[in-house]
Amino acid sequence: MNVEVRVPSLGDFKDVPVIAVLVEVGQSVAKDDPLVTVESDKATMDIPSSHAGVVREIKVAEGDRLGEGRIVAVIETSEALQADAVPAAPATTVPTEPVERPTVTIDASVSQEPPPDLHFPLLVIGAGPGGYTAAFRAADLGMKVGLVERWPTLGGVCLNVGCIPSKALLHAAAVIEEAAAMEEVGISFGQPTIDLDRLRGWKSKVVGKLTQGLAGLAKQRKVELVRGEARFISPHRVEVIGDEGRRIVGFDQCILAAGSEAIRMPGVVEDPRIIDSTGALELQDVPRRLLVIGGGIIGLEMACVYSALGSAVSVVELGPGLVPGADRDLVRPLEKRLRSHYDAIWTGTKVTAIEAGDELRVSFDGKGVPAQQAFDRVLVAIGRRPNGRQVGAENAGLKVDERGFLPVDRQQRTNVPHIFAIGDIVGQPMLAHKATHEAKVAAEVAAGLKRYFDARVIPAVAYTDPELAWVGLTETEAQSKGIAVGKGVFPWAASGRSLALGRDEGFTKVLFDPKTHRILGAGIVGTNAGELIAEAALAIEMGADAHDLGLTIHPHPTLSETVCFSAEAFEGTLTDLYLPKKK
Repeated sequence: MNVEVRVPSLGDFKDVPVIAVLVEVGQSVAKDDPLVTVESDKATMDIPSSHAGVVREIKVAEGDRLGEGRIVAVIETSEALQADAVPAAPATTVPTEPVERPTVTIDASVSQEPPPDLHFPLLVIGAGPGGYTAAFRAADLGMKVGLVERWPTLGGVCLNVGCIPSKALLHAAAVIEEAAAMEEVGISFGQPTIDLDRLRGWKSKVVGKLTQGLAGLAKQRKVELVRGEARFISPHRVEVIGDEGRRIVGFDQCILAAGSEAIRMPGVVEDPRIIDSTGALELQDVPRRLLVIGGGIIGLEMACVYSALGSAVSVVELGPGLVPGADRDLVRPLEKRLRSHYDAIWTGTKVTAIEAGDELRVSFDGKGVPAQQAFDRVLVAIGRRPNGRQVGAENAGLKVDERGFLPVDRQQRTNVPHIFAIGDIVGQPMLAHKATHEAKVAAEVAAGLKRYFDARVIPAVAYTDPELAWVGLTETEAQSKGIAVGKGVFPWAASGRSLALGRDEGFTKVLFDPKTHRILGAGIVGTNAGELIAEAALAIEMGADAHDLGLTIHPHPTLSETVCFSAEAFEGTLTDLYLPKKK
C-alpha cells in the first residue's frame, strides 16, 4: 500500500521553504525518519515519515515553499505495518536553544539493508581537530553522537603527527638557535648535547597531554567512540573495521572529517631512509645530510628542526620560489636566513630519480644545480591529498571532484543533504583552524540551528625561523586581479623590541582599500609572526580601517605595535620613521 506523507500543522508558520531533501527514491525509511527539512526565520523543522517503508516518490524539491497538507513523499508500506499506520507526527521545531533528539530505530523487517550494530542520530567520521570539535559541539547541543577514529588516540594527524609535535620540536630548535646567537653578545653555552630519546619522550609527553585531555572531554560529553576505519556502504550506513572486527553503524546525519594524507612521489623507490613528515617527526636519528623535497610550509618547518639539531640540510623546490602563496617580499628575509644556514636551496628544480644504495643518490634537473648528489635521508614534503576517495563516498551517493575534495555549501552540506563534510576533505586551505570553524557550523546545522560558514579570511602561518604569516588579500593576488590597494609597511629594524631580541630582519605590511581605507590584507615576517597576524584577521572581520588600527593604543615596546605603525605609515601619521610625503 502506498501512503502519502503530507505536511502536518506548522503552528504559526504558513509558508516555509524546503532547505534540504533528506531521502532519495528507493531509500528505506523508518517511522519518524526525517524526509525533508524546512526553515522559517526563527527555526528549522524536519517533516517526518508517518510510516516505515520505501520511498517511491518525492513530491518536493529544495527551494519549494510548503504549507499544511502539501504532499511531501509517497511511501510504500508492507501489509504488516498498515494496521499500525498513524497520522503524520507534528513537525519538530528546533529553536535557537538545543533540544534533546530521540534516537531513530530502523525497522529491519522493512529496511532493505541489514540492521546496524550501532545507530546514532549523528555520526562523526574522523577525530582530528574538525571531527572532535564537531562531535563535542553537537553533544553540547543535546545530540547523541558517535565518533569514529582509526588512530588509537583522538586528535588526528594534527595532534599526533602534525601541528603539535612539529611545534614542540620547533621550540627545541629555536632554543638551540637562540643560545648559539647569544655568543655574539658575550654569553656562550657551548655546543648542545642532543639526547634523542629524551627529546622524543618530551615531544610525546606534549602530545599525550592533549590527546588524553580530548579523551576526557569525550567521556564528559558522553560521545561514544567507535574504533576503526569507516567506509560508507549506503547513504545511512558505514562499515567500521577495527580491532573488534567489522561493525555496521547506522546514522541519521553524518559529519565527514576524514582529513588528508601526504602525497607520495611517483616512481620513488621504497626505502626506510625516504620519509614523509610523519617519519621526520619520529626522530629516528639526525642524518648527516638531509634533502627536503618541497619548499612549502611543512618541508621548511622540518628543515628548521633538523638544521638546528645538526643536519646539513638542502631544500629542492619545483616552483620558482619558497612558500608558494605568500608574497615574495615576505619570503625574502626568510630565504636569506635559510640560505645562510643550509647547504643549498634549489628552486625551479625537479627531482628526476632517487637511487638507493649505501647512500641515497638523488638526480636533479634545473638551472645551476648539480646533476646528482648523495644524502643520508630524504624527506618528501610535496603536499597533501584529501581522503575523499578513501571513504566509499560513491556508496553514499556523494560527489567527489577530480582532486578528491567533496563540494559543500555554506552550511557544510554535501550533495547528500544529511551528510556534511569539513576540514581538509572539502578544499583549501588545509588548516586545522579552518576545520574547527567549519565543524561548529556543521554541528549546529545538524542540531537544527540556522548557521553558515561566513569567515571573511583565514590566516596562514609558516612556523619557520623567522616565522611567516599572512591573511586576507595578498599583493600578488591584488596585482593579478587588478585590485587597487594602498600599503603601509613598517621595518622591524626600527622596532625597539625587535632590536632587543637581536632579530631585526622582519617587517609588517598591511594592505588597505585606497578609497575607504579599510584593511584588505596583511603579511608579517619575523619572530612570532604567527601570534601577531590574528589582530589583522580580526580587523578585517570587523571592517576596521587604518584609523582604527592607528588609534588603538598598543603596548610599547612590543612587536604588536608594528601593526599599528604600518597603519600610521599608510595614513601619513607615523613618527617612528621619516617617510617623505608623496607628491
